[in-house]
Amino acid sequence: MLDSGDIGPGQDRTTTVEKGSFSTARCTCGWYGPARRARGIARDDAAAHATARHSPSDTSDSSDSSH
Repeated sequence: MLDSGDIGPGQDRTTTVEKGSFSTARCTCGWYGPARRARGIARDDAAAHATARHSPSDTSDSSDSSH
């Protein structure tokens, strides 16, 4: 199993889990990726999820239209 390293309180963590000849990326938030035969692709799925879903947004709230 591969994990995303040290995390602080309240942060999500991704791992890869192997079952037979397949690897699946999983996250502590409940997300899981598709079963993959290549471990590297499962790790890429985990990295993409962590980047897309758990990165802090560096833009202000775009729904605020009262300028």
